[in-house]
Amino acid sequence: MTVRNRFLAAAGVAALTLGASSAFGAPEKAASPGGVSEQAILDDAKTTDDVVTYGLGPQGQRYSPLKAINKETIQGLVPAYSFSFGGEKQRGQESQALVKDGVIYVTGSYSRIYALDSRTGEKLWEYNARLPEGILPCCDVVNRGAALYKDKVYFGTLDAKLVALDAKTGKVVWRKDIDDFKAGYSYTAAPMIVKGKIITGVSGGEFGVVGRVEARDAETGEIVWKRPVIEGHMGELNGKPSTMTGKANETWPGDMWKFGGGATWLGGTYDPELNLIYFGTGNPGPWNSALRPGDNKWSASRLAINPDNGEIVWGFQTTPHDGWDFDGVNEFVPFEMQRDGKTVKAGATADRNGFFYVLDRTNGKFISATPFVANINWAKGIDENGRPIYDDANRPGDPAKSEDGKKGKSVYATPGFLGGKNWNPIAYSPDTKLFYIPSNEWGMDIWNEPVNYKKGAAYLGAGFTIKPTFDTHIGSLKAIDPATKKVVWEYKNKAPLWGGMLTTGGNLVFTGTPEGFLKAFDAKTGEEVWKFQVGTGIVASPITWEQDGEQWIGVAAGWGGAVPLWGGEVAKSTAGINQGGSFWAFKLPKKLAAK
Repeated sequence: MTVRNRFLAAAGVAALTLGASSAFGAPEKAASPGGVSEQAILDDAKTTDDVVTYGLGPQGQRYSPLKAINKETIQGLVPAYSFSFGGEKQRGQESQALVKDGVIYVTGSYSRIYALDSRTGEKLWEYNARLPEGILPCCDVVNRGAALYKDKVYFGTLDAKLVALDAKTGKVVWRKDIDDFKAGYSYTAAPMIVKGKIITGVSGGEFGVVGRVEARDAETGEIVWKRPVIEGHMGELNGKPSTMTGKANETWPGDMWKFGGGATWLGGTYDPELNLIYFGTGNPGPWNSALRPGDNKWSASRLAINPDNGEIVWGFQTTPHDGWDFDGVNEFVPFEMQRDGKTVKAGATADRNGFFYVLDRTNGKFISATPFVANINWAKGIDENGRPIYDDANRPGDPAKSEDGKKGKSVYATPGFLGGKNWNPIAYSPDTKLFYIPSNEWGMDIWNEPVNYKKGAAYLGAGFTIKPTFDTHIGSLKAIDPATKKVVWEYKNKAPLWGGMLTTGGNLVFTGTPEGFLKAFDAKTGEEVWKFQVGTGIVASPITWEQDGEQWIGVAAGWGGAVPLWGGEVAKSTAGINQGGSFWAFKLPKKLAAK
């Protein structure tokens, strides 16, 4: 299948969703939400009877102190219910659910959201976005989650809109355009609430859009500030131009910055102590790096942004002048690290380029970079400032210098463009002091091709074939010590790992597999201690919460995402996996937890 056809395949299926926007159910049965305060959002990592943020806390550590479910008791973990998202709208289910006051809020493929009774799985209401024809999602019709604040629940749609719903009834409060879907913009991330503002990015990096982060008043949906991430573009504050990002043409030639990519498609994290939002930025446009000599800031970077005015406080570029679609959008997770007898305010990110970076989160200064996949060859290493030491022999060639002018020199690069780690979030345990990374072992043949920007058309200028590194496995769950830079343990999975992580005070790590298993591992040793088959691949992020004195685990299930669309040869490892769309809830009964 050609690159264009992959885009059209995703968009064509999405166009089946032309039913009217709707909210169904019996609101009178819904538990009346007490509202989610700013303090509840800040305390989410500590509270155990709810999950009100994407990442189980604004820092995104995905750690819960709950420990009733542990290595000794987990054999008593049983399914409580499974709720079907229903109909023909299946595909990838990448949502992380939220839980508040007896209600679960979970998004589904094709821009849907459900409110469920958290004890029984009964549907309280459902909202389906009205998606127009011609939407252009690059990597399946997924949605990764919602945000809760006061009496509203917020989520984004594939046609680049942001919707605020009444959390009790599912009725629309307001709906705002993020950008023009016909130009390639879309939205798939979970929004973030910071200081009364709803913070979002944009998706669409393969279409020459320009990435940005923006803040809206959470009550009204009106824009407070906008921050484009590509140099040369002007920011906005309170409806007026603010400051330019970088300096025009400093690291971009000619007009290339106007369609420079850097999509902020995964969302961000927040450090309330430093009052900084952290966002990753995606690949530059086009993939053909011969057309844009220079570092191409701030594509493939991590940015720290002031949430009050949208100003960039610092930036760190993981792959300057990216030529492999290594993106840079992966989440940046704040944590405290012991180093030379001192506590460092650090942050970590597992990059698509195959290196695990630790930075000083106060100023973006480089601390370390550790390879977390095998056979990395696009760079010889990372220098003392965190800059890649490039191996020019492994950069795809300039097609203008080829014999026919149509295809540049092909190279084999590791990791492949789907990344050492893709969107699926990592987790950090303050108990074990380890990060848990769902990685994949693959490489690719990649070559450059001529390309020109055209609104709404794929803006790649590259061809590729992705291949597994090993015969035995592609997926590799690794536990990494950020202080020692050592891989403490590894679990190998035949198919790619595409789901997110959860770790708990019970010394467990949870994640799902394409083969359909929700699995639990000993957080210190990597020993597999439990698994359950849900009947379809899991590419979502698990959560845990406490209700009625019992610990629960929840996860969305439904095979899809980028692997079957873009994976080529590696997609064969997932052949025959059934699609689906459901939310599964498990609990450990009190009598078993007490043993």
